[in-house]
Amino acid sequence: MYALAILRYRRPFEEVAPHVEEHRAYLKELKAQGLLLASGPFDPRTGGALLLRIPDGEGLAALDRIRDGDPFTRLSMAQYELLPWHPVIGTDGLDRM
Repeated sequence: MYALAILRYRRPFEEVAPHVEEHRAYLKELKAQGLLLASGPFDPRTGGALLLRIPDGEGLAALDRIRDGDPFTRLSMAQYELLPWHPVIGTDGLDRM
């Protein structure tokens, strides 16, 4: 299963900025585990998005763990909107990532 995570900052970016490196370090861990395919901030900096690959059978529990493990969540800097996604076109490219 794939999923999109939309992150929206809950505080002004000036308050979020000191925590960006800790958040990115967490995302690098997700990438190393094969869970994160791509991520990046929105323009303007109101939040960002993650493209996730969730192993079969883990579903929503895995998404909850990803959200809850993010320093942005623990520090109340951002809220997550988690959207399970079942792409129909382009899955061959996603599967190679």
